[in-house]
Amino acid sequence: MSDKREHAEPAAAPISAPVSAPVLASTAASLSEKGRHSLRADCESCFALCCVAPAFSASTDFAINKNAGQACPNLRQDFRCGIHTRLRPQGFRGCTVYDCFGAGQKVSQITFGGQDWRQAPRTARQMFEVFPIVRDLHELLWYLTEALTLQPARSLHGELGLALEEIERLTHNSPDALAKLDVAALRRDVNVLLLRASELVRAEVPRKKKDRRGADLIGAKLKGADLRGANLRGAYLIGADLRGADLRMADLTGADLRDADLRGADLTDSIFLIQSQLDAAKGDAHTRVPPSLTHPGHW
Repeated sequence: MSDKREHAEPAAAPISAPVSAPVLASTAASLSEKGRHSLRADCESCFALCCVAPAFSASTDFAINKNAGQACPNLRQDFRCGIHTRLRPQGFRGCTVYDCFGAGQKVSQITFGGQDWRQAPRTARQMFEVFPIVRDLHELLWYLTEALTLQPARSLHGELGLALEEIERLTHNSPDALAKLDVAALRRDVNVLLLRASELVRAEVPRKKKDRRGADLIGAKLKGADLRGANLRGAYLIGADLRGADLRMADLTGADLRDADLRGADLTDSIFLIQSQLDAAKGDAHTRVPPSLTHPGHW
């Protein structure tokens, strides 16, 4: 966990190969259905890696300081959180917006074959080192899986599918091989594909689109704004007033939505929005979100 904003832009080398349209459609549907399931956290199958591996600092998101590799004092012996139902009032809001994209159970059950770090302490250091790497790879898989569902980007589905297969293969590497991966390079290469997909989708909006990539929109007054097709990749929207805003087909890759007011906003067809961004924002029953995501419990 971290009190920093989401990754500004995710990112495998560019891969291309001729693939028939029927195969593309079948592959996209299969990868999307299977991918979404495997990229959701299964805490029952994880050794609470997110409660141990990352460091965090006392802030509005965390009540205490914790070093990397140090177990959170709220972690019980059964790998459950002792204050899970009270995280926000106890000052651990950062825990409620963290998403491992299913990396926790993969590292616990596949990479280390079900050996937990308490019973096999010799694995602890390497397990904690590998976890954030696999987490980043799984985040890329999430974005690639979503890109494969974007019909305006179907001309890229062959490249996207091959990139997804390659990243998935890497997640099954040995701990030593995973530790040597250049995740930043992978992120950059995949991001090229994702940006191309985004441009194809946003081109469907028949008007000039706003380019706010990386913009400082902290506290911006955007109530009711028409942001259809806007490029908001990596934008700082902390505390922004987006009540009733139209964000359909807007690219929200890595946009910092902490405390942004999304009440009544329409994000149904927004691109590359992830659950942790919603969890960090404010919304209500009238906020419309993509079908793959859910309304946070605190809304």
